Amino acid sequence: MKKLYIVLILVFAANTIKAQNKDTQKADKLYAQLEYVDAVKEYLSLVNKGKGDAYVYKQLADAYYNMFNTVEAAKWYAKVVDTPQDAETYYKYGQMLKANGKYEESNKQMKVFASKMPNDERARAFMENPDYLPKILDRQKAFNVKTTAINTDKSEFGAVLASDNNVYFTSTRNKSKRTDGWNDEPYLDIYYVSYNAADATFGKVEELTELNTKWHEGPVSITADGNTMYFARDSQADKNFVNDKKLKTKFGVVNIYKATKQDGKWGNLKSLPFNSKTYSTSSPSISKDGKTLYFSSDMPGTMGQSDIWKVSVNGDDSYGSPENVGKKINTEGKEQFPFITDDNVLYFSSSGRQGLGGLDVFSIDLNKMGEDGMAKNVGKPVNTEKDDFAFSFNTAKNIGFFSSNRGGNDDIFIAEPVCSVEATTIVTDAKTGQPIEGARVAILDAKKNIIETRSTAANGEVMYMVECNKEYSIQASKDGYDSGVFAIAKNKGGKTKVDAPLSPIDVIVTETEVVLKDINFEYNKSNITPEGAFELDKLVQVLKNNDKMVIFVKSHTDNRGKDEYNMELSDRRAKSTVQYVISKGVDASRISGKGYGESEPKISCTECTEEQHAQNRRSEFLIVKK
Repeated sequence: MKKLYIVLILVFAANTIKAQNKDTQKADKLYAQLEYVDAVKEYLSLVNKGKGDAYVYKQLADAYYNMFNTVEAAKWYAKVVDTPQDAETYYKYGQMLKANGKYEESNKQMKVFASKMPNDERARAFMENPDYLPKILDRQKAFNVKTTAINTDKSEFGAVLASDNNVYFTSTRNKSKRTDGWNDEPYLDIYYVSYNAADATFGKVEELTELNTKWHEGPVSITADGNTMYFARDSQADKNFVNDKKLKTKFGVVNIYKATKQDGKWGNLKSLPFNSKTYSTSSPSISKDGKTLYFSSDMPGTMGQSDIWKVSVNGDDSYGSPENVGKKINTEGKEQFPFITDDNVLYFSSSGRQGLGGLDVFSIDLNKMGEDGMAKNVGKPVNTEKDDFAFSFNTAKNIGFFSSNRGGNDDIFIAEPVCSVEATTIVTDAKTGQPIEGARVAILDAKKNIIETRSTAANGEVMYMVECNKEYSIQASKDGYDSGVFAIAKNKGGKTKVDAPLSPIDVIVTETEVVLKDINFEYNKSNITPEGAFELDKLVQVLKNNDKMVIFVKSHTDNRGKDEYNMELSDRRAKSTVQYVISKGVDASRISGKGYGESEPKISCTECTEEQHAQNRRSEFLIVKK
């Protein structure tokens, strides 16, 4: 039932449809009246009688498209494009294929669309980045998603959590009301249900009877003080419509109304002054200070099929002139369901931007609009190949709600933010304080496993997003510098800075050996540890600076275990050390090694401490040739 807001522009376009011939006259009239369910039956009847043609197939495809029956729409568009079509038909076909997860086939149709409409922003975006899908799929998950107890077998969408701890939403669950011929479901009504943030449970769903009529109502937006509601309603409830005498049909649009709370009830309804019977205004969202109302509309000045607009709300109950929010948000497609958070982040749904399905949820920080900030796809699991829309977020409770038809019906889902920390590492020269460009910065988990490695920019910075309340560390290295490990303290979220000063390598090279810090090994293991790698990188640097030097590695164990086993273990450690140096580009003829087991302890002891054992598990680097 979100279709009421998604296909607004078709309401008056439908009036211009003329019957192709006498056979299609009945079906065409039903289509023009937006009675798509019955129109489809009539067109299919013609197909079954052998009277199907390109026109009938196109009407069927468009009717299914309007009802968002993606499988049937794609089936009939496939027949339609057997003959040349207008550009928008290929776009719609591509959208339906994408909604069914057929991305490669969708891209083929998008290429045709782009060739016919090269100046369309949707076409330009596609041609500039045709392989956009992996980038969206690889995006770091921002939310965890779960279903809610609000849902029924009918449509539910547009949930917002208000300051009174009630979730207000829109639904077709009222079975006592007449059905809409668009898709044979009851008309939309506004409902509310209490939400307990402590245990994430819902109370009993109640109907907002004082605002509901026999027409469509919802979704809603409520001011921070809880005393003013803006909501969408079918304009026919206010006898605001276009009367098509030829079709004997009254065509309403969607308008925004204002209500105030009086003695615990909503009343004092007012139609907003910029409403019209020739275009729609819907999906209102009021800012925290109550001074700006965002909404979607196809009013004059709209860039696409529907755009996001805003209007100032004055203290004297008057309004400014609606303003289009511009190209950083709107496209030639549909932008709808805006929601403005308390910290000025705008969420909205779009079919005109590169996404995973029909409608995807996007966000943009309006505080950064002047910094070339662009709208970003919020990614999976909020977005899917289906329609995902009507995203709202309560910053006080740190919880979001959104709607999706991923299960067949429009359902309401909870979006819980994945707590993250923006950790920026700044690598500098410890002596000069200057940033080091091209330093390798790896991020390690609590077990010292390397998660990813990146290189610093000219300013010496690298940024990683990490999970809240988890231990991480940074391993920074650069040729000519002593590598280092720097801890990222557990953080509850937000941003943190990690200073990583690296000291220029100053290795002690004597007549007989290269003196490094001990290359210690874990007990009973021969693999090179991250700490050991840092020291061996110094040896690599020495060998690269002295191209004739030859090194012999002596590897030792502690005195635990049998002599024979320790000899084999130390030999494996020597080979691991040698192989590491060779892997860094040093010729194999310049380094060799051998294990000595426990035969040459650094510290002689019988009842050794753990520290003494660790010092005995070491490697030494003797200079064979300078």
